[in-house]
Amino acid sequence: MNKFKVNIQGMTCTGCEKHVELALEKIGAKNIESSFRRGEAVFELPDDIEVESAIKAIDEANYQAGEIEEVSSLENVALINEDNYDLLIIGSGAAAFSSAIKAIEYGAKVGMIERGTVGGTCVNIGCVPSKTLLRAGEINHLSKDNPFIGLQTSAGEVDLASLITQKDKLVSELRNQKYIDLIDEYNFDLIKGEAKFVDASTVEVNGAKLSAKRFLIATGASLSLPQISGLEKMDYLTSTTLLELKKIPKRLTVIGSGYIGMELGQLFHHLGSEITLMQRSERLLKEYDPEISESVEKALIEQGINLVKGATFERVEQSGEIKKVYVTVNGSREVIESDQLLVATGRKPNTDSLNLIAAGVETGKNNEILINDFGQTSNEKIYAAGDVTLGPQFVYVAAYEGGIITDNAIGGLNKKIDLSVVPAITFTNPTVATVGLTEEQAKEKGYDVKTSVLPLDAVPRAIVNRETTGVFKLVADAETLKVLGVHIVSENAGDVIYAASLAVKFGLTIEDLTETLAPYLTMAEGLKLAALTFDKDVSKLSCCAG
Repeated sequence: MNKFKVNIQGMTCTGCEKHVELALEKIGAKNIESSFRRGEAVFELPDDIEVESAIKAIDEANYQAGEIEEVSSLENVALINEDNYDLLIIGSGAAAFSSAIKAIEYGAKVGMIERGTVGGTCVNIGCVPSKTLLRAGEINHLSKDNPFIGLQTSAGEVDLASLITQKDKLVSELRNQKYIDLIDEYNFDLIKGEAKFVDASTVEVNGAKLSAKRFLIATGASLSLPQISGLEKMDYLTSTTLLELKKIPKRLTVIGSGYIGMELGQLFHHLGSEITLMQRSERLLKEYDPEISESVEKALIEQGINLVKGATFERVEQSGEIKKVYVTVNGSREVIESDQLLVATGRKPNTDSLNLIAAGVETGKNNEILINDFGQTSNEKIYAAGDVTLGPQFVYVAAYEGGIITDNAIGGLNKKIDLSVVPAITFTNPTVATVGLTEEQAKEKGYDVKTSVLPLDAVPRAIVNRETTGVFKLVADAETLKVLGVHIVSENAGDVIYAASLAVKFGLTIEDLTETLAPYLTMAEGLKLAALTFDKDVSKLSCCAG
């Protein structure tokens, strides 16, 4: 049997796919898979059947056969037997679905193993639920008149139970649309249960053994608890359980002020809670440029959020419904009391139950799976993607990695995973968005660095919004003026950062930015103004000047 792929014009639905498949079956084709979305059909022909007969059959079915090619590069996806898989994926989040969909497009037989809820962190307990509640909190903070049904009671208090119901409905809808419904759409197997490796090419699930030519581990990460005395006896909240509360706590203490702690702390501040953010570090967002940290800290303090930095956590305890956190700050002992305690101190990879030793998969000091530039683990048949590798923990990074890995594992390509330009966003108000190198990172890489720092009160959009706490910072190579990094604290910074990502990725210069037209009274104009700041005093320019 020889395998072929033919491009086909004229297919518009699944019915068209059936017509093409029937036409090919009549000439003796086998293992036919057609796709109107991709405009192609993949099939096998016995040696004694000319490929021209397939083209003729498609044309006679009133579709237009285009370029046809023998698919020798896909030999590695030929089925071993009906009980095995070409690609077996452990996990069902963004990396898993991105990988599965592309593998199906290659013609592979794909299985996906999930021990819990399909969809992974983002849609179920991460981005989607938190961001819809963040939006509700922002609206509540700005005005009592808002489109969220039942957000406030007649007494003016937030009806959190109603808001959580709306959140759960949205999560369910998106989980179905973007994950569950796609299982049947792309026709891969979903296996419910926990996977455990028994050797380098076999896993056990629910007592059954499944083998595959290639594996992808995309099991994500979960809460990592800090070593604080008494925490194991506490009734604390996580980023998941906090979003299931039915009543707004009067006081909420957050241990950890990374992006999760800040986002959720500000959310409940906007819903009416008194918030205390606590961290061990002396500086907020210590991996960011100092100007970014300072702007965010100033904004949070202006909003009335209590920041406790440089804290040494002695112990925690619960007295009735009151949670107490005992800390030492600047040599002084303090006790922070609240009605609820949120622990948001980082995440750990979900690898404990996989029995990776049996598969010959090496892990790092935090039990993260170690991969090379192609996504491979120490076992060349097994790949890993997403948060389980402790790389940049963003859903779009996981999805990108899943696709690249499938190109390599199933398509036989040698694509490298390139995470040199990854935009990062913290959805606070103002938003924090960053891409590329910080000033310190650029200097460590040997660049002679030139920077510009533009306070938000020089950006017309911020002025008319009357929200001028924030900053634009550009980091450039002093010799070539190529943009190396962009860092923003402002409203809509998350939208602006995409343009900045293009500038960094494609090597644009400061001059390129200054010579580009920027729409007036948009926050994106801050990019151009920050570029102009390298050699001009923008406060002395007219509107749109430069």
